[in-house]
Amino acid sequence: METDPWEGAGTMTGAHVRLEPLRRDHAADLLVAADSDDVFEHLTVSRPRSAREAEDLVGALLGRDDLQPWAQVEVGSGRAVGVTTYYEVDRTQRTVAIGHTWLARRVWRTPVNTEAKLLLLTRAFDQMGCVRVVWHTDVRNLRSQAAIERLGAVREGLLRKHRRRLDGSWRDTVVYAMTDDEWPGVRRSLEARLA
Repeated sequence: METDPWEGAGTMTGAHVRLEPLRRDHAADLLVAADSDDVFEHLTVSRPRSAREAEDLVGALLGRDDLQPWAQVEVGSGRAVGVTTYYEVDRTQRTVAIGHTWLARRVWRTPVNTEAKLLLLTRAFDQMGCVRVVWHTDVRNLRSQAAIERLGAVREGLLRKHRRRLDGSWRDTVVYAMTDDEWPGVRRSLEARLA
């Protein structure tokens, strides 16, 4: 049984999605889930197109000690349909960031993403005692910005030339955050949307 949520990714289960600590055997499902170039358009990783590339993608995430990665498993099918992580985990400041997230195009705008975020936010605020949860997204990624705003996060600003894109160009990054003061209302709203 997991005793310290700050130290690792534990399993979280909802009605539509189960977040399982990412494992190498998720790679085959994730290759199938990587069903569209649109999914990876604004990410800092390329779309895997072979079993080896999917295994390398999973291995790269598992090899980073600054991430807590989960496979997003669709409850109905039992198959992994994407990935999400905590990063910038800071116990002293009681903050985490949610990101490195992608989902199969076929589950966009379904309850999967909303419930996954509800599970991650519940863990952060209620189990870890976070005071702040952060998201970063490419200024060009309007779909992601809209999804983050639908969660109830507040746009806080723009980090100019923050990261390199895969094509070598500089990315401006939009920063969103949610605080523990906002969380109770956000939780009620997300639960109502899922009901």
